[in-house]
Parts: sequence; structure tokens; C-alpha cells
Amino acid sequence: MLDKPAPLTHLPEWRVLAQFKDQLAGTPIRDLFRDDPQRAQRYLVSGAGLTLDFSRNRLTDATFNALMDLARACGLVQQRNALFDGGIVNRTENRPALHTALRQPRGQDVRVHGENIIPEVHATLDRMAELVSSITEGRHTGYTNKPFTDVVSIGIGGSFLGPKLVVEALKPFWHGQLNCHFVANIDGTDIAETLRSLNPETTLFLVQSKSFRTQETLDNSLLARQWFLDKSGSEPAVARHFLAVTANVDEAIRFGIDRNNIFPMWDWVGGRYSLWSAIGLPIALTIGMEHFRALLEGAHAMDCHFREQPAASNLPVIMAMLSVWYNNFWDAQSHAVLPYDEYLKHLPEHLQQLDMESNGKRVTQNGNAVDYQTGPILWGGVGANGQHAYHQLIHQGTRLIPADFIIPLQSHNPVEHHHATLFANCLSQASAMMAGKTRAEAEQELLQAGMASADAKALAPHKEIPGNKPSNILVMDKITPTTLGALIALYEHRTFVQSVIWDIDCFDQWGVELGKQIGNQILPRLLGDKFEGTAGDSATDQMIRLFRSANRP
Repeated sequence: MLDKPAPLTHLPEWRVLAQFKDQLAGTPIRDLFRDDPQRAQRYLVSGAGLTLDFSRNRLTDATFNALMDLARACGLVQQRNALFDGGIVNRTENRPALHTALRQPRGQDVRVHGENIIPEVHATLDRMAELVSSITEGRHTGYTNKPFTDVVSIGIGGSFLGPKLVVEALKPFWHGQLNCHFVANIDGTDIAETLRSLNPETTLFLVQSKSFRTQETLDNSLLARQWFLDKSGSEPAVARHFLAVTANVDEAIRFGIDRNNIFPMWDWVGGRYSLWSAIGLPIALTIGMEHFRALLEGAHAMDCHFREQPAASNLPVIMAMLSVWYNNFWDAQSHAVLPYDEYLKHLPEHLQQLDMESNGKRVTQNGNAVDYQTGPILWGGVGANGQHAYHQLIHQGTRLIPADFIIPLQSHNPVEHHHATLFANCLSQASAMMAGKTRAEAEQELLQAGMASADAKALAPHKEIPGNKPSNILVMDKITPTTLGALIALYEHRTFVQSVIWDIDCFDQWGVELGKQIGNQILPRLLGDKFEGTAGDSATDQMIRLFRSANRP
């Protein structure tokens, strides 16, 4: 990667933005609309089937241009090209990050260690297509020759959150032959409750683990295997009921999985960016390969938009730079993602991993401590439910929380006027966050309702809404495989652009690895015949003793 010419906070473009922040601090967003009749039209951009309205932001044209200047100063164009061309963008692990190659059309040329990886990508997609058709057409059946009715995907992190989001989001596109279940948690309740209602004769298991040694995934897979053997009594039948996506082929074969039912995982794809690969088999098995390919096409359309469009009309760049604007200049510590579509209810969970695991870093690419905030806390939930919960904090709390509203223009379930009501709720929340209500307006409303003057004056402070809370609105015609692919890719690229500005590695996750290391040290002390030595601190040792006491045979 290219190094920046100066530390981020020393760049003249950074100092210009700090000055703009001071100038805008006392300017309500509602005044920006009042003074600029064309603001809404000018701050509207589209690409890959998505349309972004970013007019409700603490932003002027000069500020917007300054944000784009900062992106250029940080080498965004060069680093974006490195991302697509297979450059070493994951520096701590000396790897490229080529999730974009997973959705490239046939015939393209993207090289890793001198070899074009696109033929292998499409060979894997073709194998996935053959597997899906053999299962849905009844050629690949269970050990009693009954067709499969259920698939259980066992994985964690990126092998779980992305596929689960897409399967649930594309429920209108399910072919109906397979019910998909996901098991991730090492809490035994997760897999026990999943297996309770399943028939081993018609259940297919998919083990998703690059190393085939990830503790949560392996333990759940072994339990699923034992459950299957207890019900079927047949070791050879394991090969008909278990598939794997892994880089450790030998370990999967030892588990009992047929080599032909093992799909690859590549070092140049990180887990949280992997749903486009064979990790997406739960998606393909549920919605069919045609729709899975449409998902890839939507993501590729966003890739092209991100790579080809100028920064000022580039959705991922605009959204990323607005996030930097609030995170670094307005002290916004979190960011809300508010999908107004029941099918997108798992989107915040996936984006939490995507954003916070990627950009939760404290040193630059060169290992120097940052002197600015990096990744914000990302959270959210489905609208309009949140309006009766945490929206209160956004409206009247003391924290600045930028928000992304996401809503399709059309519903898959046009019941009565429900979607119009939902859309009205979405717009009203964005409007209320932006415009608010002054104390004078609140007091006048109370007086007009017949309240006595003294009482109105006393109550008005409680009904005052500060406003000036920024938000984006993202719309698409309808949630389809294509628009969903574009939406997820949009947030992937938004995450990357932020990392370029902050000069951090968004493709490693050493904090996750530390927890695994410590867990491997603690587990033998919980399970051993006697508690020996120390786990490293007295508090942990005390909890180990309590656990052992409560779980004595």
C-alpha cells in the first residue's frame, strides 16, 4: 500500500474540515434546506440499482468538496485500484483481499501469485450449481433415498452472519424444497434446539470452517455427526449427509466427508467478505443457483460503480466520507443502521461484523498509534419497531448518532396500505431527526391545544427536539437478489474507504485471535481432573473454581 505523505491529522485537507466543522456548528440543517431550494436534488446519487439521499446531513457544497479532497489526499484511487487488482492490502498477513473477484464475470483476469484466479472461482460456482441441482432434483438424496428437506449450516462469524442475512432477506425467492437452519453459538442450546425438530433421513449438514478446527464450528459439527450416527447407525451414510467448505481437505475427509463434497476457501478472501464464495452454499441451496448468480451480479454492479464513478457521485465514497466527518469531527461514537423492511432484519448484525471487526483498530498500517478515532460502534434494528425503543435516544439524547435509513419503494407483501404507512414512518423519522422542534414551537402547540400559559412553558422543554441529527436514506425498487448484492457490496466498500482514510488494515482481526488463544488455555482447566496452575489472573481462577464446583459429576 502507498504511505500517506503526512500523518492524517497533519494534512491540510484535515485542517480545512476542522474549520468547516466550527463554521457549521451553529447552523441547523433545516436552515440549509431553507436557503437552498435545490439541495435535495443535488444531494441525490444513484448506482447499481440503489439511490442515496444524503441531503439531511451537516453539509454544504464546500464541506462536501473538502471531504472529497481528503479522500484524494489519502490516496483513495490508488488504494482502490490495489484492492481490485490483487495488491497486498492486508499487510499484516501479506495477502490481497479479493472478494470482488468472487463476483467477476467469466473471462476476466485477476492474478494471485501470478495465476489467474477467475477460472477457479467459476469452476467452484459450477460445482455449486451441480450440487444444488442434484439435491433439488432428487439425484443426491439421504441414506434412505428420501429427498432432503432441511439443510443445517454450521459455522461462525463470516460463515454465519452473511449467509443468514441473505437467506432471510431473500425469503420471497426460496424455492421451497429446503428449509435452512444456522448453528453458530457454542452454547449447546443452539444446536440442541435446531436438531430437535429434524429428521436425520432428510437433513443435510454443511460444515463451514477454513481450518476445520475452529472450536465452535468443530464442536457443533462433531455433535451433529454423533446425533446423525445415533439416529442412522451408519458411518458410510455420513458422506451423503455432510458437506464442507474448508481449506483443510484432509481433516474434512477424516471427518467422513466425501472429497467431491468439499468446496474451497481461499486465503485471499476474509471470512466477513466470503458469502459470495462457497460459503454462500446455504443461500444457493435455499434460493437456487440462478438467484445466487443474480446476487453476485448485483455486487459486481456495485464494484463497477465504486471503481469507475468519480468520488462526488460514488455511493460508497460518499457514505464513508460522511462517516469520517461525524466520527472524527463531530465526536459521533456510534452509527445506526435502520432497515425499514422485515426481510432485512439481520442486516445490522452482518454490518456490525463487517465494520467493527474491520475498522476496530488502533494502529496505522505502519504500526504507529493513531491520534484520532477509528471505527464507530455500529448498531441498529428493523423499523418501525425501533421508533418505539431507541429512536428516543437519537431524538432527545445527548449523543450525536448518524443514521442510515434503508427502505424499498415496493413491498413483496403489499397488504392494504401497510407499505405506505411504513414508508411514511421512515420519512417522518428522518425528517424529525433533521428538523426537530424548537421550544417555542412546542410551547405554541401546547397553547393552541388549550393548555394554560404557565403549564405550557413548564412542559415545553420536555417536548423540545433539538434536531440537527444527520441521516441518509437508501432506497431501491424492491429487495431482490440483485439489489441485495449491491447493498451489501456498498457497505463492504464503505468500510474499505474508511480504512484508507484512517490508514488502518481493515482485513485482519488480531483482537479476535487473542480471545481464541486465551480460551484454549482456560478450557483444559475447566475440564481437567483437577484445577492446576493459574489461568493468568485471580478473577479468572475464581470463576474457574465456581464452574468446576457447579459441574462436578
